[in-house]
Amino acid sequence: MTDTAGFILYTLCFLFAAAVLTKRQMHMFQLNMYVMSVHINWILKDKRGLLRSLPALVAAAFVFVPEIGVYVAAALLVATALLNIQRRAKKPLVVTKRVLRMFATLVILYALFIALAVALEEARMYFYAAFALVLFINPLTVLLSNLIMRPVEKSINLGFIRDAERIIRGMPRLTVIGVTGSYGKTSVKFYIGKLLSAKYNVLVTPESYNTTLGVVRTVRELLRPTHDVFVCEMGAKGVGEIKEICDIVKPKMGIITSIGPQHLETFGSIENIINTKFELEEALPEGGIIFLNTDNEYIAARKVKARRVSYACESEADYRARDIKVSEHGSEFKMTGRDGAEYTFVTKLIGRHNVQNIAGAIAVADTLGVPMEDIAVQVRRLESVPHRLQLINKGRDILIDDAFNSNPSGAKAALSVLGEFSGFKVLITPGMIELGEKQYELNYEFGRQAAEVCDFVALVGERQTKPIHDGLLSAGYDKNKIFVGATIQTALTAVDSLVTNDRKVILLENDLPDNY
Repeated sequence: MTDTAGFILYTLCFLFAAAVLTKRQMHMFQLNMYVMSVHINWILKDKRGLLRSLPALVAAAFVFVPEIGVYVAAALLVATALLNIQRRAKKPLVVTKRVLRMFATLVILYALFIALAVALEEARMYFYAAFALVLFINPLTVLLSNLIMRPVEKSINLGFIRDAERIIRGMPRLTVIGVTGSYGKTSVKFYIGKLLSAKYNVLVTPESYNTTLGVVRTVRELLRPTHDVFVCEMGAKGVGEIKEICDIVKPKMGIITSIGPQHLETFGSIENIINTKFELEEALPEGGIIFLNTDNEYIAARKVKARRVSYACESEADYRARDIKVSEHGSEFKMTGRDGAEYTFVTKLIGRHNVQNIAGAIAVADTLGVPMEDIAVQVRRLESVPHRLQLINKGRDILIDDAFNSNPSGAKAALSVLGEFSGFKVLITPGMIELGEKQYELNYEFGRQAAEVCDFVALVGERQTKPIHDGLLSAGYDKNKIFVGATIQTALTAVDSLVTNDRKVILLENDLPDNY
Protein backbone atom coordinates (compact mmCIF):
# COMPACT_ATOMS: atom_id res chain seq x y z
CA MET A 1 0.00 0.00 0.00
CA THR A 2 1.44 3.39 -1.00
CA ASP A 3 2.11 6.22 1.45
CA THR A 4 -0.79 8.14 -0.09
CA ALA A 5 -3.15 5.22 0.43
CA GLY A 6 -1.91 4.85 4.01
CA PHE A 7 -2.51 8.55 4.63
CA ILE A 8 -6.02 8.36 3.21
CA LEU A 9 -6.83 5.26 5.29
CA TYR A 10 -5.47 6.78 8.48
CA THR A 11 -7.28 10.07 7.87
CA LEU A 12 -10.60 8.30 7.27
CA CYS A 13 -10.16 6.31 10.48
CA PHE A 14 -9.37 9.53 12.32
CA LEU A 15 -12.47 11.28 10.94
CA PHE A 16 -14.68 8.31 11.85
CA ALA A 17 -13.35 8.28 15.43
CA ALA A 18 -13.55 12.07 15.69
CA ALA A 19 -17.23 12.01 14.62
CA VAL A 20 -18.12 9.34 17.21
CA LEU A 21 -16.23 10.99 20.08
CA THR A 22 -17.50 14.45 19.19
CA LYS A 23 -21.11 13.25 19.16
CA ARG A 24 -20.69 11.75 22.61
CA GLN A 25 -19.02 14.86 24.03
CA MET A 26 -21.61 17.16 22.43
CA HIS A 27 -24.31 15.04 24.05
CA MET A 28 -22.70 15.23 27.49
CA PHE A 29 -22.06 18.97 27.11
CA GLN A 30 -25.73 19.45 26.25
CA LEU A 31 -26.81 17.42 29.30
CA ASN A 32 -24.50 19.61 31.37
CA MET A 33 -26.50 22.63 30.14
CA TYR A 34 -23.55 23.94 28.06
CA VAL A 35 -21.95 25.19 31.29
CA MET A 36 -18.16 25.00 30.93
CA SER A 37 -17.39 24.59 34.65
CA VAL A 38 -19.98 21.84 35.08
CA HIS A 39 -18.74 19.99 32.00
CA ILE A 40 -15.09 20.25 33.01
CA ASN A 41 -16.00 18.82 36.42
CA TRP A 42 -17.83 16.01 34.63
CA ILE A 43 -14.80 15.31 32.38
CA LEU A 44 -12.53 15.01 35.42
CA LYS A 45 -14.87 12.40 36.91
CA ASP A 46 -15.41 10.47 33.66
CA LYS A 47 -12.79 7.78 34.26
CA ARG A 48 -14.58 5.26 32.03
CA GLY A 49 -14.47 7.75 29.16
CA LEU A 50 -10.74 8.15 29.69
CA LEU A 51 -10.23 4.38 29.55
CA ARG A 52 -12.30 4.12 26.35
CA SER A 53 -10.00 6.66 24.70
CA LEU A 54 -6.73 4.99 25.69
CA PRO A 55 -6.37 3.15 22.33
CA ALA A 56 -5.95 6.57 20.68
CA LEU A 57 -3.10 7.36 23.07
CA VAL A 58 -1.43 4.05 22.20
CA ALA A 59 -1.95 4.83 18.50
CA ALA A 60 0.09 8.03 18.90
CA ALA A 61 3.11 5.89 19.77
CA PHE A 62 2.50 3.15 17.16
CA VAL A 63 2.64 5.53 14.19
CA PHE A 64 6.45 5.68 14.55
CA VAL A 65 6.83 1.91 14.15
CA PRO A 66 8.25 1.26 10.64
CA GLU A 67 6.05 -0.21 7.87
CA ILE A 68 3.06 -1.52 9.86
CA GLY A 69 2.86 1.19 12.52
CA VAL A 70 0.41 3.46 10.67
CA TYR A 71 -1.97 0.57 9.95
CA VAL A 72 -1.94 -0.68 13.52
CA ALA A 73 -2.53 2.90 14.67
CA ALA A 74 -5.44 3.25 12.23
CA ALA A 75 -6.98 0.09 13.69
CA LEU A 76 -6.57 1.53 17.19
CA LEU A 77 -8.40 4.70 16.11
CA VAL A 78 -11.30 2.55 14.87
CA ALA A 79 -11.23 0.67 18.20
CA THR A 80 -11.45 4.00 20.02
CA ALA A 81 -14.52 4.89 17.97
CA LEU A 82 -16.22 1.54 18.57
CA LEU A 83 -15.62 1.77 22.32
CA ASN A 84 -17.25 5.21 22.41
CA ILE A 85 -20.37 4.52 20.36
CA GLN A 86 -23.39 5.17 22.56
CA ARG A 87 -25.71 2.19 22.62
CA ARG A 88 -28.96 3.73 23.85
CA ALA A 89 -29.48 7.14 25.40
CA LYS A 90 -32.22 7.92 27.91
CA LYS A 91 -32.32 11.44 26.52
CA PRO A 92 -30.67 11.50 23.08
CA LEU A 93 -28.63 14.40 21.74
CA VAL A 94 -30.93 17.09 20.40
CA VAL A 95 -29.37 18.37 17.18
CA THR A 96 -30.03 22.06 17.71
CA LYS A 97 -28.62 24.88 15.62
CA ARG A 98 -26.11 25.48 18.38
CA VAL A 99 -24.88 21.89 18.14
CA LEU A 100 -24.62 22.21 14.36
CA ARG A 101 -22.60 25.45 14.71
CA MET A 102 -20.19 23.83 17.16
CA PHE A 103 -19.85 20.77 14.92
CA ALA A 104 -19.21 22.96 11.86
CA THR A 105 -16.48 24.79 13.79
CA LEU A 106 -14.74 21.50 14.53
CA VAL A 107 -15.09 20.38 10.90
CA ILE A 108 -13.27 23.54 9.80
CA LEU A 109 -10.54 23.06 12.43
CA TYR A 110 -10.04 19.41 11.44
CA ALA A 111 -10.00 20.33 7.74
CA LEU A 112 -7.24 22.87 8.38
CA PHE A 113 -5.37 20.28 10.42
CA ILE A 114 -5.56 17.71 7.60
CA ALA A 115 -4.58 20.33 5.01
CA LEU A 116 -1.42 21.07 7.01
CA ALA A 117 -0.62 17.35 7.09
CA VAL A 118 -0.97 17.22 3.31
CA ALA A 119 1.20 20.30 2.80
CA LEU A 120 3.93 19.29 5.25
CA GLU A 121 4.55 15.78 3.96
CA GLU A 122 7.99 15.52 5.59
CA ALA A 123 6.39 15.89 9.03
CA ARG A 124 3.51 13.56 8.34
CA MET A 125 4.38 11.03 11.05
CA TYR A 126 4.14 13.77 13.64
CA PHE A 127 0.74 14.72 12.26
CA TYR A 128 -0.34 11.09 12.56
CA ALA A 129 0.59 11.19 16.24
CA ALA A 130 -1.14 14.55 16.63
CA PHE A 131 -4.34 13.15 15.06
CA ALA A 132 -4.40 10.40 17.68
CA LEU A 133 -3.71 12.82 20.53
CA VAL A 134 -6.52 15.08 19.32
CA LEU A 135 -8.88 12.14 19.72
CA PHE A 136 -7.58 11.47 23.23
CA ILE A 137 -8.25 15.07 24.24
CA ASN A 138 -11.53 15.25 22.31
CA PRO A 139 -13.46 16.64 25.33
CA LEU A 140 -11.21 19.70 25.21
CA THR A 141 -11.67 20.19 21.45
CA VAL A 142 -15.45 20.32 21.95
CA LEU A 143 -14.96 22.96 24.63
CA LEU A 144 -12.64 24.83 22.24
CA SER A 145 -15.39 24.93 19.61
CA ASN A 146 -17.74 26.31 22.26
CA LEU A 147 -15.23 29.03 23.19
CA ILE A 148 -14.76 30.01 19.55
CA MET A 149 -18.52 30.23 19.03
CA ARG A 150 -19.30 31.91 22.35
CA PRO A 151 -19.57 35.47 20.94
CA VAL A 152 -21.88 34.20 18.20
CA GLU A 153 -24.04 32.25 20.68
CA LYS A 154 -24.27 35.23 23.01
CA SER A 155 -25.40 37.45 20.15
CA ILE A 156 -28.00 34.94 18.96
CA ASN A 157 -29.32 34.28 22.49
CA LEU A 158 -29.51 38.00 23.19
CA GLY A 159 -31.67 38.40 20.11
CA PHE A 160 -34.01 35.64 21.31
CA ILE A 161 -34.19 37.20 24.78
CA ARG A 162 -34.97 40.66 23.38
CA ASP A 163 -37.73 39.14 21.25
CA ALA A 164 -39.25 37.39 24.29
CA GLU A 165 -39.09 40.64 26.28
CA ARG A 166 -40.86 42.44 23.44
CA ILE A 167 -43.64 39.84 23.46
CA ILE A 168 -44.10 40.14 27.24
CA ARG A 169 -44.15 43.96 27.02
CA GLY A 170 -46.86 43.72 24.39
CA MET A 171 -49.15 41.87 26.81
CA PRO A 172 -49.58 44.21 29.82
CA ARG A 173 -52.73 42.40 31.00
CA LEU A 174 -50.92 39.05 31.16
CA THR A 175 -50.46 37.63 34.67
CA VAL A 176 -47.11 35.85 34.92
CA ILE A 177 -46.74 33.42 37.83
CA GLY A 178 -43.20 32.28 38.57
CA VAL A 179 -42.77 28.81 40.09
CA THR A 180 -39.49 27.80 41.68
CA GLY A 181 -38.14 25.50 44.37
CA SER A 182 -35.56 22.80 44.93
CA TYR A 183 -38.23 20.21 44.20
CA GLY A 184 -41.95 20.05 43.49
CA LYS A 185 -41.95 22.97 41.07
CA THR A 186 -42.82 20.97 37.95
CA SER A 187 -45.77 19.25 39.64
CA VAL A 188 -47.01 22.50 41.20
CA LYS A 189 -46.71 24.27 37.84
CA PHE A 190 -48.99 21.75 36.15
CA TYR A 191 -51.44 21.73 39.07
CA ILE A 192 -51.72 25.53 39.00
CA GLY A 193 -52.30 25.43 35.25
CA LYS A 194 -55.05 22.84 35.62
CA LEU A 195 -56.85 24.69 38.43
CA LEU A 196 -56.64 28.10 36.74
CA SER A 197 -57.95 26.67 33.47
CA ALA A 198 -61.41 26.59 35.07
CA LYS A 199 -61.52 30.36 34.57
CA TYR A 200 -58.57 31.51 32.49
CA ASN A 201 -56.75 30.75 29.26
CA VAL A 202 -53.46 29.49 30.67
CA LEU A 203 -50.04 28.74 29.19
CA VAL A 204 -47.68 26.55 31.22
CA THR A 205 -44.03 26.04 30.34
CA PRO A 206 -43.96 22.54 28.81
CA GLU A 207 -42.15 19.52 30.27
CA SER A 208 -39.12 20.75 32.22
CA TYR A 209 -38.52 23.94 30.23
CA ASN A 210 -37.20 25.92 33.19
CA THR A 211 -33.91 27.44 32.05
CA THR A 212 -33.57 30.96 30.67
CA LEU A 213 -33.51 29.79 27.06
CA GLY A 214 -36.25 27.21 27.70
CA VAL A 215 -38.52 29.96 29.01
CA VAL A 216 -37.55 32.26 26.14
CA ARG A 217 -38.40 29.54 23.64
CA THR A 218 -41.79 29.00 25.33
CA VAL A 219 -42.61 32.72 25.13
CA ARG A 220 -41.53 33.07 21.50
CA GLU A 221 -43.20 29.91 20.21
CA LEU A 222 -46.25 29.34 22.41
CA LEU A 223 -47.39 32.55 24.14
CA ARG A 224 -50.37 34.16 22.38
CA PRO A 225 -52.29 37.43 22.94
CA THR A 226 -55.30 35.32 23.97
CA HIS A 227 -53.51 33.95 27.06
CA ASP A 228 -54.57 35.40 30.41
CA VAL A 229 -51.98 33.66 32.59
CA PHE A 230 -48.46 32.37 31.98
CA VAL A 231 -47.29 29.85 34.60
CA CYS A 232 -43.51 29.88 34.28
CA GLU A 233 -41.31 27.25 35.91
CA MET A 234 -37.93 28.70 36.92
CA GLY A 235 -35.00 26.38 37.51
CA ALA A 236 -31.48 27.23 38.57
CA LYS A 237 -28.11 25.63 39.26
CA GLY A 238 -26.40 28.85 40.28
CA VAL A 239 -26.93 32.24 41.88
CA GLY A 240 -28.59 34.84 39.64
CA GLU A 241 -30.33 32.41 37.28
CA ILE A 242 -33.84 32.96 38.69
CA LYS A 243 -33.33 36.73 38.50
CA GLU A 244 -32.28 36.37 34.87
CA ILE A 245 -35.58 34.66 34.01
CA CYS A 246 -37.59 37.18 36.06
CA ASP A 247 -35.97 40.08 34.21
CA ILE A 248 -37.40 38.65 30.99
CA VAL A 249 -40.94 37.55 31.96
CA LYS A 250 -41.69 40.12 34.72
CA PRO A 251 -43.72 37.92 37.12
CA LYS A 252 -46.58 39.51 39.07
CA MET A 253 -46.88 36.51 41.38
CA GLY A 254 -44.57 33.76 42.50
CA ILE A 255 -44.61 30.51 44.44
CA ILE A 256 -41.66 28.88 46.19
CA THR A 257 -42.44 25.19 46.66
CA SER A 258 -39.43 24.02 48.64
CA ILE A 259 -35.78 24.59 49.46
CA GLY A 260 -33.29 21.83 50.13
CA PRO A 261 -29.77 20.55 49.41
CA GLN A 262 -30.13 19.99 45.67
CA HIS A 263 -27.45 21.04 43.12
CA LEU A 264 -25.05 21.75 45.99
CA GLU A 265 -22.14 21.01 43.65
CA THR A 266 -22.94 24.13 41.63
CA PHE A 267 -24.53 26.33 44.32
CA GLY A 268 -21.82 25.69 46.90
CA SER A 269 -24.00 26.24 49.97
CA ILE A 270 -27.58 26.05 51.20
CA GLU A 271 -27.48 29.83 51.76
CA ASN A 272 -26.85 30.35 48.05
CA ILE A 273 -29.80 28.09 47.23
CA ILE A 274 -32.10 30.05 49.57
CA ASN A 275 -31.01 33.41 48.16
CA THR A 276 -31.43 32.19 44.59
CA LYS A 277 -34.96 30.87 45.11
CA PHE A 278 -35.97 34.15 46.75
CA GLU A 279 -34.74 36.08 43.73
CA LEU A 280 -38.28 35.38 42.51
CA GLU A 281 -39.82 37.27 45.45
CA GLU A 282 -37.37 40.15 45.07
CA ALA A 283 -38.34 40.52 41.40
CA LEU A 284 -42.05 41.00 42.10
CA PRO A 285 -43.49 44.48 41.51
CA GLU A 286 -45.29 46.57 44.11
CA GLY A 287 -48.49 44.73 44.97
CA GLY A 288 -47.01 41.40 43.86
CA ILE A 289 -47.88 38.23 45.77
CA ILE A 290 -45.51 35.48 46.89
CA PHE A 291 -46.95 32.08 47.86
CA LEU A 292 -44.77 30.22 50.34
CA ASN A 293 -44.73 26.64 51.57
CA THR A 294 -44.23 27.29 55.28
CA ASP A 295 -43.82 23.58 56.07
CA ASN A 296 -40.30 24.13 54.72
CA GLU A 297 -38.07 25.51 57.47
CA TYR A 298 -35.88 27.54 55.10
CA ILE A 299 -38.90 29.21 53.52
CA ALA A 300 -40.76 29.81 56.78
CA ALA A 301 -37.78 31.62 58.30
CA ARG A 302 -37.36 34.09 55.44
CA LYS A 303 -38.78 37.61 55.71
CA VAL A 304 -40.25 39.00 52.50
CA LYS A 305 -41.29 42.40 51.19
CA ALA A 306 -44.06 41.21 48.85
CA ARG A 307 -47.53 40.31 50.03
CA ARG A 308 -47.12 36.90 51.66
CA VAL A 309 -49.64 34.06 51.25
CA SER A 310 -48.69 30.83 53.02
CA TYR A 311 -49.79 27.25 52.48
CA ALA A 312 -48.95 24.10 54.42
CA CYS A 313 -49.97 20.71 55.72
CA GLU A 314 -48.14 20.66 59.05
CA SER A 315 -47.85 24.30 60.15
CA GLU A 316 -50.34 27.14 60.53
CA ALA A 317 -50.87 28.89 57.21
CA ASP A 318 -53.33 30.97 55.20
CA TYR A 319 -54.20 27.83 53.28
CA ARG A 320 -53.72 24.71 55.40
CA ALA A 321 -54.69 21.21 54.28
CA ARG A 322 -56.34 19.45 57.26
CA ASP A 323 -57.81 16.04 58.03
CA ILE A 324 -55.54 14.51 55.41
CA LYS A 325 -56.23 10.91 54.41
CA VAL A 326 -53.79 9.21 52.04
CA SER A 327 -53.83 5.67 50.69
CA GLU A 328 -52.79 3.75 47.64
CA HIS A 329 -56.06 4.84 46.03
CA GLY A 330 -55.52 8.59 46.37
CA SER A 331 -55.82 11.41 48.88
CA GLU A 332 -58.51 13.45 50.59
CA PHE A 333 -58.24 16.62 52.66
CA LYS A 334 -60.10 19.73 53.79
CA MET A 335 -59.22 23.39 53.37
CA THR A 336 -60.76 26.77 54.13
CA GLY A 337 -61.06 29.26 51.28
CA ARG A 338 -60.95 33.05 51.18
CA ASP A 339 -64.69 33.12 51.82
CA GLY A 340 -64.21 31.37 55.17
CA ALA A 341 -66.08 28.24 54.10
CA GLU A 342 -64.57 24.77 54.45
CA TYR A 343 -64.19 22.59 51.37
CA THR A 344 -63.31 18.93 50.86
CA PHE A 345 -60.89 17.95 48.11
CA VAL A 346 -60.42 14.48 46.67
CA THR A 347 -57.63 13.47 44.27
CA LYS A 348 -56.37 10.28 42.72
CA LEU A 349 -52.79 11.51 43.36
CA ILE A 350 -50.94 9.60 46.06
CA GLY A 351 -48.77 10.90 48.88
CA ARG A 352 -48.92 13.57 51.55
CA HIS A 353 -46.41 15.75 49.72
CA ASN A 354 -48.77 15.81 46.72
CA VAL A 355 -51.45 17.18 49.06
CA GLN A 356 -48.96 19.90 49.98
CA ASN A 357 -48.33 20.69 46.31
CA ILE A 358 -52.05 20.79 45.56
CA ALA A 359 -52.55 23.11 48.56
CA GLY A 360 -50.15 25.57 46.96
CA ALA A 361 -52.01 25.41 43.65
CA ILE A 362 -55.34 25.92 45.45
CA ALA A 363 -53.93 29.00 47.22
CA VAL A 364 -52.97 30.50 43.85
CA ALA A 365 -56.28 29.65 42.15
CA ASP A 366 -58.42 30.91 45.05
CA THR A 367 -56.42 34.16 45.22
CA LEU A 368 -57.01 34.67 41.48
CA GLY A 369 -60.76 34.27 41.95
CA VAL A 370 -61.44 30.77 40.71
CA PRO A 371 -64.55 29.54 42.61
CA MET A 372 -63.67 26.85 45.17
CA GLU A 373 -66.37 24.57 43.77
CA ASP A 374 -64.63 24.69 40.37
CA ILE A 375 -61.23 24.17 42.01
CA ALA A 376 -62.53 21.03 43.75
CA VAL A 377 -63.66 19.63 40.37
CA GLN A 378 -60.25 20.34 38.83
CA VAL A 379 -58.43 18.76 41.80
CA ARG A 380 -60.43 15.59 41.25
CA ARG A 381 -59.27 15.61 37.59
CA LEU A 382 -55.57 16.07 38.31
CA GLU A 383 -53.29 13.48 36.72
CA SER A 384 -49.85 12.37 37.89
CA VAL A 385 -47.01 14.24 36.25
CA PRO A 386 -45.02 11.63 34.26
CA HIS A 387 -42.21 10.04 36.28
CA ARG A 388 -43.26 11.79 39.50
CA LEU A 389 -44.98 9.15 41.63
CA GLN A 390 -46.79 7.97 38.52
CA LEU A 391 -48.69 4.73 39.08
CA ILE A 392 -48.24 2.10 36.36
CA ASN A 393 -50.12 -1.19 36.54
CA LYS A 394 -48.01 -4.22 35.57
CA GLY A 395 -50.68 -6.90 35.70
CA ARG A 396 -50.69 -8.16 39.25
CA ASP A 397 -47.85 -5.82 40.28
CA ILE A 398 -47.65 -2.03 40.57
CA LEU A 399 -44.78 0.26 39.53
CA ILE A 400 -44.51 3.67 41.20
CA ASP A 401 -42.45 5.64 38.69
CA ASP A 402 -40.64 8.43 40.54
CA ALA A 403 -37.70 8.51 38.13
CA PHE A 404 -37.48 12.32 37.95
CA ASN A 405 -37.09 12.67 41.69
CA SER A 406 -33.54 13.12 42.98
CA ASN A 407 -33.63 14.96 46.29
CA PRO A 408 -33.60 13.85 49.93
CA SER A 409 -37.01 15.23 50.85
CA GLY A 410 -38.71 13.77 47.79
CA ALA A 411 -37.01 10.40 48.24
CA LYS A 412 -38.20 10.22 51.85
CA ALA A 413 -41.72 11.18 50.76
CA ALA A 414 -41.66 8.49 48.06
CA LEU A 415 -40.73 5.85 50.64
CA SER A 416 -43.64 7.07 52.75
CA VAL A 417 -45.94 6.56 49.75
CA LEU A 418 -44.53 3.06 49.22
CA GLY A 419 -45.32 2.32 52.86
CA GLU A 420 -49.00 3.12 52.24
CA PHE A 421 -49.31 0.16 49.87
CA SER A 422 -49.99 -3.42 50.86
CA GLY A 423 -47.82 -6.09 49.27
CA PHE A 424 -44.15 -6.96 48.78
CA LYS A 425 -42.43 -3.56 48.74
CA VAL A 426 -39.41 -3.09 46.47
CA LEU A 427 -37.11 -0.12 45.94
CA ILE A 428 -35.05 0.32 42.76
CA THR A 429 -32.66 3.28 42.84
CA PRO A 430 -29.27 4.55 41.63
CA GLY A 431 -29.23 7.06 44.51
CA MET A 432 -29.12 10.84 44.52
CA ILE A 433 -26.57 13.09 42.84
CA GLU A 434 -25.35 16.71 42.79
CA LEU A 435 -25.41 16.91 46.59
CA GLY A 436 -21.81 18.07 46.97
CA GLU A 437 -20.05 17.14 50.18
CA LYS A 438 -23.33 15.85 51.64
CA GLN A 439 -23.82 13.24 48.92
CA TYR A 440 -22.56 10.28 50.98
CA GLU A 441 -24.36 11.39 54.15
CA LEU A 442 -27.74 11.96 52.50
CA ASN A 443 -27.64 8.73 50.47
CA TYR A 444 -26.58 6.84 53.62
CA GLU A 445 -29.62 8.22 55.44
CA PHE A 446 -31.79 7.25 52.46
CA GLY A 447 -30.55 3.68 52.90
CA ARG A 448 -31.52 3.70 56.57
CA GLN A 449 -34.98 5.04 55.68
CA ALA A 450 -35.43 2.36 53.02
CA ALA A 451 -34.58 -0.36 55.55
CA GLU A 452 -37.70 0.54 57.52
CA VAL A 453 -40.06 0.20 54.55
CA CYS A 454 -38.71 -2.16 51.91
CA ASP A 455 -38.84 -5.94 51.63
CA PHE A 456 -36.22 -5.88 48.87
CA VAL A 457 -33.83 -3.23 47.53
CA ALA A 458 -32.25 -3.22 44.06
CA LEU A 459 -29.35 -0.76 43.73
CA VAL A 460 -28.14 0.47 40.36
CA GLY A 461 -24.37 0.97 40.13
CA GLU A 462 -22.09 -0.48 42.81
CA ARG A 463 -19.89 2.60 43.25
CA GLN A 464 -22.72 5.12 43.01
CA THR A 465 -24.95 3.34 45.55
CA LYS A 466 -22.36 2.34 48.16
CA PRO A 467 -23.67 4.95 50.67
CA ILE A 468 -27.19 3.51 50.39
CA HIS A 469 -25.79 -0.01 50.77
CA ASP A 470 -23.89 1.07 53.87
CA GLY A 471 -27.01 2.74 55.28
CA LEU A 472 -29.09 -0.38 54.76
CA LEU A 473 -26.57 -2.62 56.51
CA SER A 474 -26.12 -0.17 59.39
CA ALA A 475 -29.88 -0.39 60.00
CA GLY A 476 -29.61 -4.18 60.30
CA TYR A 477 -31.04 -4.91 56.85
CA ASP A 478 -30.54 -8.45 55.52
CA LYS A 479 -27.78 -8.31 52.88
CA ASN A 480 -29.49 -11.18 51.04
CA LYS A 481 -32.37 -8.81 50.30
CA ILE A 482 -30.09 -6.39 48.45
CA PHE A 483 -29.36 -6.68 44.74
CA VAL A 484 -26.72 -4.57 42.99
CA GLY A 485 -26.88 -4.28 39.20
CA ALA A 486 -25.27 -2.19 36.51
CA THR A 487 -28.43 -0.71 34.95
CA ILE A 488 -32.07 0.00 35.74
CA GLN A 489 -33.00 -2.77 33.30
CA THR A 490 -30.91 -5.40 35.10
CA ALA A 491 -32.48 -4.31 38.38
CA LEU A 492 -36.00 -4.58 36.93
CA THR A 493 -35.17 -8.03 35.55
CA ALA A 494 -33.91 -9.16 38.97
CA VAL A 495 -37.05 -7.84 40.66
CA ASP A 496 -39.32 -9.49 38.06
CA SER A 497 -37.66 -12.82 38.83
CA LEU A 498 -38.51 -12.60 42.55
CA VAL A 499 -41.14 -15.12 43.61
CA THR A 500 -43.59 -13.82 46.23
CA ASN A 501 -47.06 -14.68 47.44
CA ASP A 502 -48.11 -11.01 47.50
CA ARG A 503 -48.23 -8.53 44.66
CA LYS A 504 -45.03 -6.56 44.17
CA VAL A 505 -45.16 -2.80 44.68
CA ILE A 506 -42.03 -1.40 43.02
CA LEU A 507 -40.78 2.12 43.63
CA LEU A 508 -38.42 3.38 40.92
CA GLU A 509 -36.70 6.24 42.70
CA ASN A 510 -34.58 8.39 40.39
CA ASP A 511 -32.99 7.44 37.09
CA LEU A 512 -29.63 9.06 36.46
CA PRO A 513 -29.13 10.91 33.16
CA ASP A 514 -26.64 9.67 30.57
CA ASN A 515 -23.88 11.89 31.94
CA TYR A 516 -23.79 9.85 35.18
